[in-house]
Amino acid sequence: MAVTVDEMKNYLRVDFEDDDALIGDLIRQGKQICMDVARIADADEFEKLQGTKIAVQYAAAYLYEHREEADHHQLVINLRNLLFGVREPGF
Repeated sequence: MAVTVDEMKNYLRVDFEDDDALIGDLIRQGKQICMDVARIADADEFEKLQGTKIAVQYAAAYLYEHREEADHHQLVINLRNLLFGVREPGF
């Protein structure tokens, strides 16, 4: 259930190949941010949970669209809301 570059390009409405490597990197970074916010270390476990794919797409899209002026604090707050149902309790 991992997000592919083609799925992400469709989500972003990008129809050129120039940014494929960048989009792939942003998918991986978005997934890691989402896993950190959800407090889940196992990638396979994370991908099985409902709503995680859209959270990764949201994170990658945010990073793509705001490459130069991203507000990472706001991104994390938004992801906490998206991942609330699967987020592991803190200590």
